[in-house]
Amino acid sequence: MPEKLRRLVGSVWFVTLVAFAIRMVVVAFLYQGQMNPRRDHFPFGYEAGRIARAIASGRGFSDPLSVQTGATAWMAPVYPYLVAGVFKISGIYTARSAIILLTLNSLFSALACVPVFLMARESFGQRVAIWAGWSWALYPYAIYLSAAWIWETCLTALLLSLEFLFTLRLQNSTRVAPWAGYGLLWGATALTNPAVLSLMPLLAGWACYRLHQRGRRYGLQAAVATLALVIVVTPWFVRNYEVFHRVVPFRDNFWLEVHVGNNGDTSHSALEARHPSVSPIEEEEYNRLGELNYMAEKRRESIEFIRTRPRWFAGVTLRRIVHTWTGFWSLPANGRLHEPWDPEEPFDPANIALCASLTAVAIGGLLMAFRRGSAVAWPYALALLGFPVVYYVTNTDSRYRHPIDPELIVLAAYACATFFSKRHEATEETGGWTQFHSLGP
Repeated sequence: MPEKLRRLVGSVWFVTLVAFAIRMVVVAFLYQGQMNPRRDHFPFGYEAGRIARAIASGRGFSDPLSVQTGATAWMAPVYPYLVAGVFKISGIYTARSAIILLTLNSLFSALACVPVFLMARESFGQRVAIWAGWSWALYPYAIYLSAAWIWETCLTALLLSLEFLFTLRLQNSTRVAPWAGYGLLWGATALTNPAVLSLMPLLAGWACYRLHQRGRRYGLQAAVATLALVIVVTPWFVRNYEVFHRVVPFRDNFWLEVHVGNNGDTSHSALEARHPSVSPIEEEEYNRLGELNYMAEKRRESIEFIRTRPRWFAGVTLRRIVHTWTGFWSLPANGRLHEPWDPEEPFDPANIALCASLTAVAIGGLLMAFRRGSAVAWPYALALLGFPVVYYVTNTDSRYRHPIDPELIVLAAYACATFFSKRHEATEETGGWTQFHSLGP
């Protein structure tokens, strides 16, 4: 490859530009899907779109469903306020707003190429960084989710990948300022998607342990990061207390999600028919009881259901774990493998093949890193083990796993780059011929 072309291909900014261009081409084909008038444009951002509409209309952070039900803590505030800002500028549920929001999602997704590239280089070197950057740029899930969904998924993936890169670098730093920035970034990420907080003690703990191994101090640094996180999230906690007169950390819909995934029906991984955004019966109950009382009722129903059917819960939890990492939930009802699993999900077979393949290759890369004694294998393992746990007990979807897809991509790139590097070396050693040796006599 000519030197100039090699430099261009290896430039993280060129990769990012290509990634953004690809996503924008897809946006041009898919943005009209946001204009579906069903249920007064509910598919346009779903609950985030509803809350944003309320904010842009002057009612404040409220009304996550079809009618005006008052103040809410259904979602964390960052993304609904972002959508509301676009609504203020370009109109509520308009084509212009859809294009702007999908463009922002595409930008978030494309910019994730930068931390993906840098954390791959920090962990495994320049060659793997190039593989990882291009893999993320061309990653089908990242392209689709950024161009077709108005949701916080792409922003969360970008923020969490920055957190991961921060973690890799803080293992060598005792300066207080970077640790303060680390905590501030965690706070912003938690106000976008609180599920990411499951990783903060794991990743920060690993960075502290690495400093401890070197005989360096870490107590003050960890305290500063925690304080910075608290400073960022406290205003939202105060707002919730003033509105609801009780402590509501981040958001209040956890037990609703548990109920949606644990009610005896396993026909789908996430049974939306039990969700008030789809079910008129559930929505009526939500409107009648009010948000906090409704969530408390879902908590009571969920705990009672799980308590009386522990074996069912354990079995479905296992199925959710498998679904998270393979995309597989169940066989077609008619048992014919060549037909789609679900008429509403015609791409399920392709999704299963891609999801399972990525998981297998990424796990291979992780095992390879451990076998070679790489210390950075641990944060990757912690991310894969820790982040999806909350979804194992609620409900699963490729969107929910997407925030840790950058780490999967880096591990898969490491496995592939190592494999092809070995094959290339073997080819050179044998004069251009790869030799295969039989195990038999």
